[in-house]
Amino acid sequence: PRHRPTESVTMQQQPLARLGLGPVRLGLRGGERQNVLCYSSAAAEKVPMSKFEQTEYLNDRYKAIEERLSVVRKRLNKPMTLAEKIVYGHLDDPETAEMKRGVSYLKLRPDRVAMQDATAQMAMLQFISSGLPKTMVPSTIHCDHLIEGTTSPQPDREGKYGGEADLKYAVNINKEVYDFLATAGAKYGVGFWQPGSGIIHQIVLENYALPGLMMIGTDSHTPNAGGLGMCAVGVGGADAVDVMAGLPWELKAPKVIGVKLTGKMSRWTSPKDVILKVAGILTVKGGTGAIVEYFGPGVDHMSCTGMATVCNMGAEIGATTSVFPFNKRMYDYLVSTERASAASLADSFKENLRADEGAQYDQVIEINLSELEPHINGPFTPDLAHPLSKFAEELRKNNWPTELKAGLIGSCTNSSYEDMARAASVARQALAAGIKAKVPFTISPGSEQIRATTTRDGIMDVFDKIGGTVLSNSCGPCIGQWKRTDVAKGEANSIITSFNRNFAARNDGNPATHCFVASPELVTAFAIAGDLTFNPEKDTLVGADGKEIKLEAPFGDELPARGFDAGANVYQAPPTNTEDRTKVQVKVDPASQRLQLLEPFNAWNGDDIKDAAVLIKVKGKCTTDHISMAGPWLKYRGHLDNISNNMLIGAINIENGKPNAVKNLITGEEGAVPATARDYKARGLPWVVIGDENYGEGSSREHAALEPRHLGGVAIIVKSFARIHETNLKKQGMLPLTFANPADYEKIDPTDSISILGLKTFTPGVPLTLAGKKKDGSSYTIPVNHTFNENQINWFKNGSALNAMAAAFKAGKM
Repeated sequence: PRHRPTESVTMQQQPLARLGLGPVRLGLRGGERQNVLCYSSAAAEKVPMSKFEQTEYLNDRYKAIEERLSVVRKRLNKPMTLAEKIVYGHLDDPETAEMKRGVSYLKLRPDRVAMQDATAQMAMLQFISSGLPKTMVPSTIHCDHLIEGTTSPQPDREGKYGGEADLKYAVNINKEVYDFLATAGAKYGVGFWQPGSGIIHQIVLENYALPGLMMIGTDSHTPNAGGLGMCAVGVGGADAVDVMAGLPWELKAPKVIGVKLTGKMSRWTSPKDVILKVAGILTVKGGTGAIVEYFGPGVDHMSCTGMATVCNMGAEIGATTSVFPFNKRMYDYLVSTERASAASLADSFKENLRADEGAQYDQVIEINLSELEPHINGPFTPDLAHPLSKFAEELRKNNWPTELKAGLIGSCTNSSYEDMARAASVARQALAAGIKAKVPFTISPGSEQIRATTTRDGIMDVFDKIGGTVLSNSCGPCIGQWKRTDVAKGEANSIITSFNRNFAARNDGNPATHCFVASPELVTAFAIAGDLTFNPEKDTLVGADGKEIKLEAPFGDELPARGFDAGANVYQAPPTNTEDRTKVQVKVDPASQRLQLLEPFNAWNGDDIKDAAVLIKVKGKCTTDHISMAGPWLKYRGHLDNISNNMLIGAINIENGKPNAVKNLITGEEGAVPATARDYKARGLPWVVIGDENYGEGSSREHAALEPRHLGGVAIIVKSFARIHETNLKKQGMLPLTFANPADYEKIDPTDSISILGLKTFTPGVPLTLAGKKKDGSSYTIPVNHTFNENQINWFKNGSALNAMAAAFKAGKM
């Protein structure tokens, strides 16, 4: 039976209702009902989107997707890629939306929002500013970033270290932030995963990711959920606020890069090696503006969690997201994680969960898994790829330290049951020969469920016996939350991890640490050998009895034979009753050094930008780690003014080759970047940043955009931007501009005075003009490009996207 337009719908379903899609009525085209559907949920069992959201149904989402696609298919009249099916299946207005890859701006309706605790603070502070009583889509907060990992006895942990001690310490020192997030979640209808529950992306994969749905998350590795066929995109907190407020989410229609997988992996090769190989091919910016879609017969030879690993590290090539087609490995994972009904429903919807025959990609890469070698990438960048057989030679040739100082496995990228089991199979062989790890070896479980299951099955015991330290179920060293004591800062050394990023100082704050990235099983083998020139495929180790042994290729069950053990109860559901939610008090102490309510940014003054200072001209790579460091600064993620003291302190000043040292153009004194920016702001002097290629690559952290805006910046002018950072800057009322001619970067000196002309007629597709004046009185003008559309120009004029939203609410336009 058809649903009637008058039927009641939940708040989360209202966006679909406004579209005339999903649970309310079938879509209209040309005034006529579309009666032919490839899929119908009418007779299907109602399947909740998760065990925590019993009134939100997967059936309704699939029905809405199919109705949208019935319109899109007729409009495009061509075979579609899987990426197109999912993205266009979430269009706000499929009847009229322009759909040109790499050109059109799409308005989309994601199915859920996920936030990690470091970014959730600012996202929830912004949502509170919106004045809405409840989120309009299912949303969750995950406490995984604020737990510092230790690998040696600590006085502040009663002489203890490791997972249990670190979690206890974090719960104590972060109580103010955790209480804020828990109460804000309860008041506004957001699920809260407590500290110790695990890493956001593993929790999402285990509980929320579903084939064909769309999710945005305030973390750049949100694409992890592509391993379950979900279109999951990392965004800044302001984008999350839009979606939670019931607004459509804006995304430039991505291009689609196809990666065809053939053959079958064997021996030491793992899914990690697929993405390490792809990163070497595409580089850190080769996926920008594109969804990477994997297809081909090789897909069926990878586990669901292995596919998630591949998608997770797609962030390292700048891809919007990555996705795999629905298959039996996903079906089995859903069943194993107690979602058998969702698996069956997805199977009935599978025509929309894979590419059409003859679908066209913008670029195709082919990888034969049978020929793929294990890879090690790095140091200092995740796209410097080395096949295992050539790695020792590269180490010697580049004079990189060959002695290994630490091996670290786990993280959101590689902490599945299969990952842990394969690493343990390597460790067991060493133990049988009387060998332990030669270097500090750490294990970061991805979730409480993974920790409990691997403990039950004896895997954690193997790691303990080989000398490993099990850290808490959190991000830890992967994001710089590592209290490392074995190497002095500035000392050149090598570590190897199964993490995703290896920028300078990323893991331990030491810019001289050479970090290499590989699979967990390869990291384990290196930790046992203590030498990066060791090749486990051909070299031998010496056992306790003096005999040489050769490690056999790793093996691990894809899924636990006895099922998963959920472990401790670590989830807090928000009250379902409106009255109960209104009683919840969210308190922010005005004297707090960690939380600060937001003040709206000023609206545009209606004039061009005149005579702005160049705060810093950045030399070379400038990631979000350079712009807004993590590590010890994570504690200030909810306090914009305090965290702004880390703004651009890692960026290299082209004028002197030093970080965090710029000349104040007014006083002539050299000082820290944030202090100089504060002085300019106090004097009413606007400033700009000049940058290089792929500016803002790395994490999705919107603080890298909020901080320049807060300290008086008006524009960031670079050769090219990473996608998320460019959007974040627009959201906060900044001007992200690119040189029409990249060589013009050389024309600007740090002492120049910069004006940006053309803002009074700011128009999509029309370049602006940069006018510069030099100290000797000479001047120049150069064109600078932008990617603003009309809606984004409205953000700029209002001072921020949040201001524009508030104005629309006030005017009754929302």
